[in-house]
Amino acid sequence: MTTDHRTTALLLFSAFVAVTLIITTWVSRHRQGSAEEFYAGNRLFSPMENGFAIAGDYMSAASFLGISGLIALVGYDGMLYSVGFLVAWLVVLFLVAELVRNCGRFTLADVVASRMRERPVRIAAGTSSVAVSVLYLVAQMVGAGSLVALLLGGTGEAVQAWTVVGVGALMVIYVSLGGMRATTWIQIVKAVLLLGGTVTLTVLVLLRFHGDVNRLLHTAAERSGHGDAFLAPGLAYGGDWTARFDFISLGLALVLGTAGLPHILSRFYTVPTARAARRSVVWAIGLIGGFYLMTIVLGFGAAALIGPDAVRASHASGNTAVPLLALDLGGGAGTTGGTVLFAVVAAVAFATILAVVAGITLASSASVAHDLYASLRRPGGKPRSEVAVARAAAVGIGVVAIALGLLARDLNVAFLVGLAFAVAASANLPVLLYSLFWRGFTTRGAVWSVYGGLIPAVVLVMLSPVVSGSPDSLFPGLDFQLFPLQNPGLVSIPLGFLAGWLGTVTSAEAPDEARHAETEVRSLTGAGAA
Repeated sequence: MTTDHRTTALLLFSAFVAVTLIITTWVSRHRQGSAEEFYAGNRLFSPMENGFAIAGDYMSAASFLGISGLIALVGYDGMLYSVGFLVAWLVVLFLVAELVRNCGRFTLADVVASRMRERPVRIAAGTSSVAVSVLYLVAQMVGAGSLVALLLGGTGEAVQAWTVVGVGALMVIYVSLGGMRATTWIQIVKAVLLLGGTVTLTVLVLLRFHGDVNRLLHTAAERSGHGDAFLAPGLAYGGDWTARFDFISLGLALVLGTAGLPHILSRFYTVPTARAARRSVVWAIGLIGGFYLMTIVLGFGAAALIGPDAVRASHASGNTAVPLLALDLGGGAGTTGGTVLFAVVAAVAFATILAVVAGITLASSASVAHDLYASLRRPGGKPRSEVAVARAAAVGIGVVAIALGLLARDLNVAFLVGLAFAVAASANLPVLLYSLFWRGFTTRGAVWSVYGGLIPAVVLVMLSPVVSGSPDSLFPGLDFQLFPLQNPGLVSIPLGFLAGWLGTVTSAEAPDEARHAETEVRSLTGAGAA
């Protein structure tokens, strides 16, 4: 890319950052002192607005960059992410959305603590929520680094490192100054931009093949070097038993993990009623479903027009497939049309990353302040200081996410998000479902359920090929790999449910029937909900 074209692309980046900072500054002029305003935007958003915000929160760098890149590299098997992410919303719609809105106030721990002893439950749930959020944040940081490095004409480590630091600084500003209200409007703007950019690219790909999807697929298969195997299951997850179990493990994590993501659950508290929460999810499913269908076209389009070898040469994990596709659809490298379309797509992807990291950081800082700090602070502390703690927590979480993002910059972002989903499905989902539906569930069961899923998930990831033992690991020079699967969900998710059951049946504490009855009525009717 020429200097002039690079300048055009950077100007588009700067324009979006300026708009989001203006939104944040404008919102920060409103009073942000109350927890309800900071965490939930005073619950003033409509179902449509919240639906767009949920879509903006969910359609992350993993979706836009990572999934399309995986499809471009491994074909059919890459579509597992699209299918898993979308099907997961049925679990959210039918089992979680309305009940969570009725039972909680700001975080996952509110739902569980409504019928348990608060302190141990909040500490466990808060710890788990922060762990999931940090893993998810790392994926967004990696995507940002890959994107801006490509935009600036290379893949230098210094460029990626400074990009990760810049994204971390911006997300701290968004959350600290604007809270939920600014974060929601940034997500709505981002969702509109992302859907618009994705529709444009999809139309251009289909026009290139005169609307013939069959021709698109066969061209992609021919250029892949794998022939018809590119369009059939097994290229990435076929072969030996390890790959097949990895496929099952990943599918379980994707389908069950969404219902345990802290930044998704917190969105149900921004609407006034449970009915509005349910309608928000319906809006989100429509928007997200259309988006994931288009990522399939973009992935195969990149394989057909760019070729897997060129995609892999730009980024080993395929994170830059969509920007390269945009460059080709606009006329190719060195052309004004190609550069402008590339720059627009890169700016949209960057907007995606900024909006998602803002939502995740807000949810994790809420867990630190509302759950961990509130449980551990001295009696008599000022309630309003909780918001100040949340702002400080945003800074700390930003620093941790930056450090891990620098360490994991060569991994595929969709794969990294798959790990976050596995931890969410292992630690958060079991305790949430048990709390909502099991009358005999106890405090010990809740604590064991969280730690019984969280600890195995994290330990198995540390002992997996993701961290050591292979050329693609975080530490390729070391080998302490003991667990053969890349995704721990197949083992850690059942362990989370098993630990919750075991903790409950071995507990000497009798379940509080009155509190369960109160929670049940509240969850189903909304009576007494915040």
